[in-house]
Amino acid sequence: MQDPAPQSEFQFTQLLLQHERALRAFARTMLPDWESVDNVIQNASLVMWKKFGQLDSPDGFLPWSRIIVRFEAMRARRDLARDRLVLSEEIVTLLAQEAEATAEDQLDRERQALRTCMKSLSEANRRLVMAPYGPAGGIKELAEQAGRSPNSLYKVVGRLRAKLRSCVRARLRQEPA
Repeated sequence: MQDPAPQSEFQFTQLLLQHERALRAFARTMLPDWESVDNVIQNASLVMWKKFGQLDSPDGFLPWSRIIVRFEAMRARRDLARDRLVLSEEIVTLLAQEAEATAEDQLDRERQALRTCMKSLSEANRRLVMAPYGPAGGIKELAEQAGRSPNSLYKVVGRLRAKLRSCVRARLRQEPA
């Protein structure tokens, strides 16, 4: 098996970091402790790296990586089963499937709430919130255009993010799961 091309190293790292929390939470639904989760995520990351060239699209990274995490978690569970009493693989598979469905539903709800909350911001504030995720220097360019320091704009971005976070939480509380 061939390693991913050098240009995809950045993309792999970016996708792994973007989805690491979701993968760790997913692994925790199948494993008894965080130490096991750490080991499984580390092993799964190596497998993902080796097989990254097989991924069709970056949009499919999370479902693809969950499959790898599931297999690694099952392997770890077999090792743990030799040492202590643990749930059967069938139960763990059911729990993983439920967690997967719930996590995706929750992510969809959160994304929709964020889209709605972003629409409540002015165009200038939306641009400001998105500037750190754009090309390098996004905040610097906006600061120069506005005649302000980049630091002052980062503070504004922090306040806008807090506002968005509150808005998203409020929307999620209003809408049934």
